[in-house]
Amino acid sequence: MFIVTFKLNRKKILIAILIILMVLILGASAFIKSKDLNIFNTLKQEVIYNFTNIKTNEDRIEFLKQFGWEVEEKPLEIMEVHIPEELDLVYENYNEIQKEIGLDLERHKGKRVKKYTYRVLNYPSCIDEEVRANILIYKDEVIAGDIMTTAIDGFMHSLIYKE
Repeated sequence: MFIVTFKLNRKKILIAILIILMVLILGASAFIKSKDLNIFNTLKQEVIYNFTNIKTNEDRIEFLKQFGWEVEEKPLEIMEVHIPEELDLVYENYNEIQKEIGLDLERHKGKRVKKYTYRVLNYPSCIDEEVRANILIYKDEVIAGDIMTTAIDGFMHSLIYKE
């Protein structure tokens, strides 16, 4: 038979409490990171964007305003888009743009989503072609978005303006 004894003092109790707190904080941190939160905090800009509860045209316009975009009130186009089960190179590249603002199309593969296209009124550079904002919505949640032109030699980037 073994008998183990030890004497507790304040120092040992304090160390044990600190270890337990560290384990709880690390566990909570891992849990929060593993949850699919729909709010992304960009560390560079310290801005929190809301991607959820986008139900009306006004909600979509307000969503784009979070990024500083002013758009025409009426969408240019509303269409249904099917995100393929396997992302091809085009979708992989598009998904990289989405990851810049904390979105990821991986969890929406195989789903049908609504795509809303708006004319951007305040694009900061002097370009002659029309600039558009696209957002993809699935169940009142923005799952992707971009700013682009329709010109052959145009551009496409995330909803965040990059000079």
